[in-house]
Amino acid sequence: MAVSRSKEINTINGLIDKIFSYNPEANFDLLQRAYAYSKEAHIKQKRVEGAPYIEHPLAVAAILTDMCMDSTTIAAGLLHDTVEDTPTTIEDIKGMFGEKVAFLVESLTKLSKMEFKTSEEAYAENFRKIFLAMAKDIRVILIKFADRLHNLRTLEFLSEEKRKKIAKETLEIYAPLANRLGIGWLKTEFEDLSFKFLEPEIYGELAYKVDKKREEQESYLNETKEMVEKKLAEAKIFGNISGRVKHYYGIYQKMLKQKIPFEEVYDVLALRIITDTKANCYAILGIIHALWTPVPGRFKDYIGAPKSNMYQSIHTTVIGPKGERVEFQIRTHKMDNIAEGGIAAHWRYKERGPIDEKNNKYFLWLRDIVQAQKDMPDAKEFLEAVKVNIFPDTVYVFTPKGDVIELQQDSTPVDLAYHIHTQIGNQCTGAKVNGKLVPLKHTLENGDTVEIISTPGHHPSRDWLKFVRTQKAKTRIKQWVRAEERKKGVSLGKELLERVLRKHGLSPDLVNSKEMLEAAKHFKISTQEDLLIAVGYGKLSAHQVVNKLLPESEKDEKPLLRKEAQKTEPEKGIRIKGVDNIMFHRSKCCYPIPGEAVVGFVTRGRGVSIHTSDCPNLESLATDKDRLVDVEWVANGDSDLTYTIKLSVYTVDKTGMLADISEVISASGININYLDASSTRNKQAYINLILEVKNKQQFNDIFKKLSQVSGVIEVKRVKTT
Repeated sequence: MAVSRSKEINTINGLIDKIFSYNPEANFDLLQRAYAYSKEAHIKQKRVEGAPYIEHPLAVAAILTDMCMDSTTIAAGLLHDTVEDTPTTIEDIKGMFGEKVAFLVESLTKLSKMEFKTSEEAYAENFRKIFLAMAKDIRVILIKFADRLHNLRTLEFLSEEKRKKIAKETLEIYAPLANRLGIGWLKTEFEDLSFKFLEPEIYGELAYKVDKKREEQESYLNETKEMVEKKLAEAKIFGNISGRVKHYYGIYQKMLKQKIPFEEVYDVLALRIITDTKANCYAILGIIHALWTPVPGRFKDYIGAPKSNMYQSIHTTVIGPKGERVEFQIRTHKMDNIAEGGIAAHWRYKERGPIDEKNNKYFLWLRDIVQAQKDMPDAKEFLEAVKVNIFPDTVYVFTPKGDVIELQQDSTPVDLAYHIHTQIGNQCTGAKVNGKLVPLKHTLENGDTVEIISTPGHHPSRDWLKFVRTQKAKTRIKQWVRAEERKKGVSLGKELLERVLRKHGLSPDLVNSKEMLEAAKHFKISTQEDLLIAVGYGKLSAHQVVNKLLPESEKDEKPLLRKEAQKTEPEKGIRIKGVDNIMFHRSKCCYPIPGEAVVGFVTRGRGVSIHTSDCPNLESLATDKDRLVDVEWVANGDSDLTYTIKLSVYTVDKTGMLADISEVISASGININYLDASSTRNKQAYINLILEVKNKQQFNDIFKKLSQVSGVIEVKRVKTT
């Protein structure tokens, strides 16, 4: 049953009448009591514009009736601010209105009572809480939608700063989420109201232009509608046709995307045809395509391949009368109810709770998000994952059995493998797309038939994180990588501790002893596994730990591993901020030198490796941010200390070239550690050098001098991956 949307219901009687129109069996006693309680609780409060506060919960309840919601949800909408803004407790709500209403009110209250260090942190953490509450009962977000929509409708009473903040948040999260949940009308209103407050001048100009053409456009739509109605009557096919001009924000996005003015946006007109059967949907499509030429690439069959939010419809754009573009949407009554109501249609007329098995398949994306939050302690990282999952760009692929699977756009076979099952993802070794073998990073396209090849015993690779797109795939790969790194950390930590224990004449069995754990408490470590991992990752040296077990007379003042690390190359000029006695070394992929921006990476068993901030390996290392540490160069007073760097000199291949380069280097007082030269077929040569320099300034000087040598084409500093 379709219910008209009304923006204003000013009395409880008006609300009751509207609910009765779609659900005569509703619990009207519950609703009357909830209204009376809310009105009394808020009796002394006013809205910012000066209106009695009860108008807000009444408006929220009215919006929930637009979704044809059940009595429990509407009652919670009437009561949603009582616990937050009045002396009312959750126990009061539970005693008077039952556990279901209390759960919804409590879930919404918790979202507003959290305290954070920054507004950005609050913004991100709020959405983590919303998604956890949604997983328990999707009605939490529907009430939140209604609350947000009424606030948007009255946003002009707030300051400009607050208006823009709320509008931006709505456009970034609430509108896409409403779309992901299939509530089309709500998504449209969220977008248009947010657009109005974020870009008031552009919105006003666009609204004026649309309204100016409205009469002409409505006349055109009526003319087109009559032509289609005549053809449907001739074919004896039922079809109810309605026309509309696309909403403002949709037009604005088209202008931005295509970089065109309003006057060049042609397909702003749309006709919707509601019929009685799926077969008639396709019959009507045939009639429309027989009448007018379809626009290539603008046909979508969401009946044959429904969207994950339950949406079903046929979309086609044609060159209609007078050469105008017109979009047609064709669907049945049931499809239209779902298209407008989305997940809200699941609760119409009835009291329901969590998502049931029948509808569970439509919310796999929500399950993935909730699972992801468990592995993301950083709320801001979680929010980015949410944004990726709720934006609607999708691709539809087929399994060899013919099942349709919806994935995020630009997904790969690995994403599909994890979508099917974690074990299939972990053991994925290859894929066939449309019968042909493809690389695992191959981008899937609409209509592809994909067969996953898996091998028992195979494991995922960290490199997969560079190309997978879905949050589920990223989360599962990171889980496996972390688990494996912990295993390696434990093994290496044990080996290092046993080695140092033997060195001091102690039994290796002490690794698992109570004495070892007591020693570990000094470093604020409470479990054996965490201790071994700390040693294996180099966050603690094995010597530091063992030193706590030795008698005072046997303790060394300097850590053994630190001394051993410095035998190969002294690193007196580097300090790890805030940490002492940890071994470290300069990375051989980029050879950092004093004066350059550097960063440290905690390795497994070899302490901290020092890299330049632009090292090509940092991108892959940064996937585990917990292992990156701040480091800095410090003055050491040792003028004889030098640092190796690699250079590649591209030159003309001529006699004396090598001697000229060597002479420039020697004259600068720089030692050549290694030299290798090779000629190319086109009479040019490469000279590879490893030099010893004191700092960045000396390096810059020799780099400049080499570049100025006659016959030198290019000088490059070598950094390897």
